[in-house]
Amino acid sequence: MASNNENEQNAIDKLNSNLSSASEKIANNKKIIYWVLGAIVVAAGFVLSYFFIYRNPHLKGAAEAYNQVEITAVGNDSIAAAEYKKVAEKYPHTPAGHLAALEAAEDFYDQGKYKEALECLDKANIDEKVLKANAIILKGDCYVNLKQYDKAINEFKDAVKKGDKNDQIVPRALLKCANVYDEQKKYANALECYEQIKNDYPSFQLGNASIDAYIEREKARLGK
Repeated sequence: MASNNENEQNAIDKLNSNLSSASEKIANNKKIIYWVLGAIVVAAGFVLSYFFIYRNPHLKGAAEAYNQVEITAVGNDSIAAAEYKKVAEKYPHTPAGHLAALEAAEDFYDQGKYKEALECLDKANIDEKVLKANAIILKGDCYVNLKQYDKAINEFKDAVKKGDKNDQIVPRALLKCANVYDEQKKYANALECYEQIKNDYPSFQLGNASIDAYIEREKARLGK
């Protein structure tokens, strides 16, 4: 901390020195000031041009391209995946581009193309919490199908964190985590997941079976 304070103080002293020196020269250097102001105006013009000439039309183009795939490729996963991927690659830094990457990943997953799905998921920078958590779960599902179980566990755990205590997302991620632990014969870890679901999300439904049945199964495997 002392080093940071010294650096900040040196920076302040240097700035004060530069300001003092500059104030002495203002009277003799008015033309320089006018040039600087002119440069600022030109720079501002470039910024405005970026937004009105490039940025806004770029965002609009991305949205239109995404919507076009929605219309033309509906119901055909193979075509949709390829077309969404094109949109994601053409508009990589736009909301529509990120959403297209996620859509492509889902379609590739449905076709059993898990590596391609993972590549698209890496390009899907999603801000919305629920959508982001679901994207992470999908990534975990891809790793499960590729039998990369440790990576799958990491993704499901990340989904639990990113799920922000959502009563559907978090228990679903925990359930998937437990399934992978069972596959690895790590029954104590699986038991922890089931017990967390029971304690923190008692209303979560597992179809016809109750969470207690899963807990008892793990305890039996552990000889409890």
